[in-house]
Amino acid sequence: MKIINGSIPDFDSMKFEIADIGIKDGKIIEIAKQGELKGVYEKEINASGMIVSPGFVDIHMHEEVIGETVDGDDYDIANKMLLMGATTCVGGNCGNNRQSVKEFFGFIDKNGAPVNYLQFTGHNFLRAKVGIDDRYRAATADEIEKMGKILREDILKQGAIGLSFGLEYSPGITLDEILSLTEYVKDLDILLSAHFRKDAKYAIESIKELIEISRKTGKPMQISHLGSCSAYGMMKESLDLIKSARDEGLDITADCYPYDAFSTYIGSAVFDEGCFELWNKTYQDILLTEEPYKGVYCNEELFNRVRKEHPQMLVVAFVMNEEEVVEAIKSPFVYVASDGLYRKGQGHPRGAGTFPRVLGKYVRDDKELSLIEAIKKMTIDPAKRLGLDKKGSIKENMDADIVIFDPEEIIDKADFMNPTLPPKGIKYVIIDGKIAVKENEIFEKRTGKAIKIMK
Repeated sequence: MKIINGSIPDFDSMKFEIADIGIKDGKIIEIAKQGELKGVYEKEINASGMIVSPGFVDIHMHEEVIGETVDGDDYDIANKMLLMGATTCVGGNCGNNRQSVKEFFGFIDKNGAPVNYLQFTGHNFLRAKVGIDDRYRAATADEIEKMGKILREDILKQGAIGLSFGLEYSPGITLDEILSLTEYVKDLDILLSAHFRKDAKYAIESIKELIEISRKTGKPMQISHLGSCSAYGMMKESLDLIKSARDEGLDITADCYPYDAFSTYIGSAVFDEGCFELWNKTYQDILLTEEPYKGVYCNEELFNRVRKEHPQMLVVAFVMNEEEVVEAIKSPFVYVASDGLYRKGQGHPRGAGTFPRVLGKYVRDDKELSLIEAIKKMTIDPAKRLGLDKKGSIKENMDADIVIFDPEEIIDKADFMNPTLPPKGIKYVIIDGKIAVKENEIFEKRTGKAIKIMK
């Protein structure tokens, strides 16, 4: 396959260059000036007027449940990711795997996936695995030892990239528990990822804790969805704090999705008593996403009823300040990531619209950052963070994971009532040198692989 006449981002010069690309056996084998490719190729895509970008690398999303006893053909989340240009995704975030890394990767090894997948092992998943059913208590030394053994095996034998924490979801987790657990992998080159302990006025304290974890463990820390932590009047101070830690020499980065609302399960500790006072919001700012209440905004009675009767329902909380979300996305050490999560095809539009929304709204329409800056935050930056040296840029010998889009047309179409609508303007998505998507139609459902980071 060859792609001709497209504008290719060069992250060294931070400029676009019009060139032709030759692809063979899943790799970019040559890049040349227009009309000067040396190889002979059967297929041709004319990308004139289009951006030929590396596939988007989503460093923070939440994988679906798949397996031999589950209908894995739908890939509820990954297909939405694929349609918005994500070619490599990282699951197991916020401390939560939806099944074991072994089972998840095992199914992909056998059946393929719409996207390439990496996985964290989640701390909360490990807590459940060793029998902790009270999110408000700390683990015992015996339970930490059991978790540590599972974690070490997940990383050494199953290829998990590291350990993720979901501190807000299990308030009983102590700093001592965290540090004791990481002792079991102190000799391994892993990435830590963390959903903060508490948001809004507690954002600075929460970020300081994550920085301290990185400092004491010597491990790099990826702070998850910074907008939902700090976009309550705390963003500038939060960014200054992270910058100070980086200036100190600590390896701290963050990610953010481009929306002013978060989404999680209504039964989670996020919605414990006092949350509305913390956000200075009301029950009416909570949108229910599933039947029998799909599209309904809460009142106090309905909120309490659904929290009790449907604790696994995903809801959307409109509580953040969009201008602070934009401030985070513009920061040089913050990547664009979706935090995408669906349940039965319902949830938050970020799982279908994140990358096109940034490129269409924040780049083209609002001119908050340049096109090449935005693409960099979606490709080479997260790829480097994950140690994926063959992904994230258009160069010879790199993996042929590519998104071709119209910069004048690209925009998200998913909204809070229709959260899975595909975007506009993405012409092709290519994974492993194969056309996976053409004009919002999926052609190849199984081009993705499990990416195991073996230590």
